[in-house]
Amino acid sequence: MYSFREKSIWKMKTILKNEPLKKHTTIKIGGNAELFFVPDDEEEFGDLLDENKNALLLGGGSNILISDEGLPVVISMKGFNSFESVLLCNGLVEVTVGSGYGFTALSRKVSRMGLKGLEFAFGIPGSVGGAVVMNAGANGSEVSDILTKVKMLVNRKLKIVEAKDISFSYRQSSIPKGAAIISASFVFQKGEEKTIKDTMMGLYEKRKNSQPLNYPSAGSIFKNPSGDFAGRIIEELGLKGEKVGDAMVSEMHANFIINLGKATASQVMELINKIEKRVKDEKGISLEREIVIAGSI
Repeated sequence: MYSFREKSIWKMKTILKNEPLKKHTTIKIGGNAELFFVPDDEEEFGDLLDENKNALLLGGGSNILISDEGLPVVISMKGFNSFESVLLCNGLVEVTVGSGYGFTALSRKVSRMGLKGLEFAFGIPGSVGGAVVMNAGANGSEVSDILTKVKMLVNRKLKIVEAKDISFSYRQSSIPKGAAIISASFVFQKGEEKTIKDTMMGLYEKRKNSQPLNYPSAGSIFKNPSGDFAGRIIEELGLKGEKVGDAMVSEMHANFIINLGKATASQVMELINKIEKRVKDEKGISLEREIVIAGSI
């Protein structure tokens, strides 16, 4: 099921066995990883990918539902948490961060530096790597607005790709499947720290008043169909509050499934399937999932 060379064991700083993955997902669901690696350098990471080609790469654990049966090998990106800022000649500031850096943490960090452009990210769970791959966004702004370049590992080769050479659209990018992001660079304008903070907190209040932040969730389950909102469609069908075990369609926002305490992946999956069927049967719309399913559910 998995293999690794002896040199990897000696180099690796963190190797956990039978690690509960619910500790590493925002919805607090997931069986155990037989092996859970936390590499923190590129060579080590490349070795792991060579040895475990089917391993799950895990960032902040949002937008993912992991099987109750767990997974053989998981590679956490949290070891890639570097931060570097450079003042450019045009007065802009370029910030380069590791893919495992928290997206909300980055928003908070740059705001304290008086840099504007990432206010929308405050409160968005997950890591920078995942945010780049899915072109995360909110309130009319998205990652691609400020991204300058991405460092990634593709077929064991390190590549630095300019943002202009990556195609971005709503909640997706052309970053190839199987590519592993090491770091990402963003460009920011300078601004007034108080104004930036006020904007950031205003957007967060809006999020807090419209999303079930008091319960574990994976974030939005479905992408919004063109010209409409998945949450509005699901709510119109009367599915708010629908439950399977401890998994429930949020009564605050119908595009969220929350964990009331002991929800399982199979319960969440049953709700997802029910929503998809009702929307297709009654609205003729095939909802596209935003959530990633890992393992057999």
